[in-house]
Amino acid sequence: MARDPRYDVLFEPVKLGPVTTKNRFFQVPHCNGMGYRDPSALAAMRAVKAEGGWGVVCTEQAEIHPSAEICPFIELRIWDDQDVPMLARIADSVHRGGALAGLQLCHNGMNAPNLYSREIPFGPADLPVASIFNDPVQARAMDKTDIANLRKWHRQAALRAKRADYDIVYVYAGKLFGGPMFFLSRRYNTRTDEYGGSLENRVRLLRELVEDVKDAVGDRCAVACRISVDELIGEAGLHAAEARDMIASMAELPDLWDLTLSSWDNDSQSSRFTDEAYQEPFVAGIKQLTTKPVVGVGRFTSPDTMVRMVRQGVLDLIGAARPSIADPFLPRKIEEGRIEDIRECIGCNICVSGDHTASIIRCTQNPSMGEEWRRGWHPERIRRRATDSRVLVIGAGPSGLEAAMMLGRRGYVVALAEAGIELGGRLIRERRLPGLAAWGRVVDYRVGQLARMPNVEIYRASHLTTEDVLGFGFDHVAVATGAVWRRDNVARASVTPSPLGDIQLLTPDDLMSGTRPPGKNVVIYDDDHYYMGGVLAELLTQEGYRVALVTPAAEASVWTRNTMEQHRIQTRLIEAGVSILAHRILKSADTGSVALGCIFTGRPSHVEADALVMVSSRLPVANLARELDARQTAWADAGLKSVTTIGDALAPGTIAAAVFGGRRYAEELDEEIDPDTLPFRREVAELQPFSLDRLLDASSQ
Repeated sequence: MARDPRYDVLFEPVKLGPVTTKNRFFQVPHCNGMGYRDPSALAAMRAVKAEGGWGVVCTEQAEIHPSAEICPFIELRIWDDQDVPMLARIADSVHRGGALAGLQLCHNGMNAPNLYSREIPFGPADLPVASIFNDPVQARAMDKTDIANLRKWHRQAALRAKRADYDIVYVYAGKLFGGPMFFLSRRYNTRTDEYGGSLENRVRLLRELVEDVKDAVGDRCAVACRISVDELIGEAGLHAAEARDMIASMAELPDLWDLTLSSWDNDSQSSRFTDEAYQEPFVAGIKQLTTKPVVGVGRFTSPDTMVRMVRQGVLDLIGAARPSIADPFLPRKIEEGRIEDIRECIGCNICVSGDHTASIIRCTQNPSMGEEWRRGWHPERIRRRATDSRVLVIGAGPSGLEAAMMLGRRGYVVALAEAGIELGGRLIRERRLPGLAAWGRVVDYRVGQLARMPNVEIYRASHLTTEDVLGFGFDHVAVATGAVWRRDNVARASVTPSPLGDIQLLTPDDLMSGTRPPGKNVVIYDDDHYYMGGVLAELLTQEGYRVALVTPAAEASVWTRNTMEQHRIQTRLIEAGVSILAHRILKSADTGSVALGCIFTGRPSHVEADALVMVSSRLPVANLARELDARQTAWADAGLKSVTTIGDALAPGTIAAAVFGGRRYAEELDEEIDPDTLPFRREVAELQPFSLDRLLDASSQ
């Protein structure tokens, strides 16, 4: 298909100093939980994005010196020449896909507790480090020698980046990660010398760093300055008016301005709290301050919005992190006129959790993310079928839809049977909860793809029995029948049920099906700790109920700290009038009252309640799978070779885990799996020369 001419502007080249992009699609720096630990996996991930048509593909932050490392977060490092081959592999992989490669130099400054290096952190003032874990570490105020060293380290790192063949080298002063930002922000910079006080003085260090990097590598590399334009805390921090003055004061110095909000949780807000292009009010007008190109983000998935950003002079380059994760081929699909094939980011921020948990990045929409090198998965391609087997997938939830779609792409004849009329499984109802509408894209994309596959048949209102399955004559069956919420409090805090009397007991399934409590006082007991408890509290308060959210954790929806949503959820619930009772465990319940106990002291308390909503854990709906397993003696006569349970029916988890399970089933069908062989590749560090002689000799003296 031909490209829609409305989108031609997106494919115009943009000059960045000594280099030129082939189009306006710019994958901005983003973390991924791989970094220095998994460089080949990281290189493959970036290579796929380059193949997908991004004009620029950047790394995550590369720590330039051990005096500013943010362990346990796993980022890249460019400490010395040992790191150059690893970084060069990434740059080469990006170049092979036809994109420019960008490297984000970063000295984390006062954000760095240095738990690995044990170096003393430093910044503009004597203050505790600004890490999310409240580490008992304090930064010291930098003296002139420290500033000179910081400039030298940036220059050295830039030269290494050039040697590694990067086209764009960043100076990072944003999100309270880039150390220079602490100098820009008046709440951290209380200095009285030439690096503190006035705006001109607070900008001085950033100006010097950009000048130094340009002097070192500007003959061949574009130098980008990544800066935050607002901390969203008003006059207490860096705010919009002041940031614009800072940019104007050095408008023509870098080759590119990369605009962000601070901190990261503001810059990457989830779809539960913001819409596409939510950063536009903060960046509009900045392009008019400089002749240099400007890139910004906003979870862009609509090509019409992207065009508007360019046409209206808001941005020169369409920045993306999360949309490039959900669909690495987004630019190519726009270029080829395949808009309907775009896997739109749902803004759930599960990708962010990889960095916060020091684990490989994952994506709800794109289960191949992070698995390109480890498992050989590709977001757009999958190997052809190995046999002429026919496959029955039972259940059209996230896992079943993904399995059917990818099996269809492999060329198998597939039947997808759904007991209900509507496709989507758990997402049929979850997408209708407050703030979760965008999550429905998981279903919409896959249903749209399946509708165009002649080798996949969809059967709705098909509640299958064991006899049905055995009588169909399929070679393989995947059971993706989902899970249901438990009606007791068995979860993490308690693995045995508590006594529950005559109180009306409800589950999330009940509420999502339309059942409501008869009275107005509702207790939600949340021992799940992800989004469900908080979103149900929001739902019920919107409908006029008085809600108490009880949790054994310290906060509501505590796991959403990993998706950078917890503080927003807590704020919204408090403002809605929800009473949040933390550190409480459910002991019992009866008519009109719920009995609780403090998780530390056991001290009892009671909450008035007309109904109790149990958000505890889920049970797999696996009856059909168990019945089929029990009838294995009949498989041969039925021509059945395998029955495999996938997704929530195997083990309830996140939507991302269910989609991953569907992809894995499709990848591994008709493949000999050795249970003694690792299911993925891993990279093992090269051992350095090793001797204990001196150590042991010294310790014996």
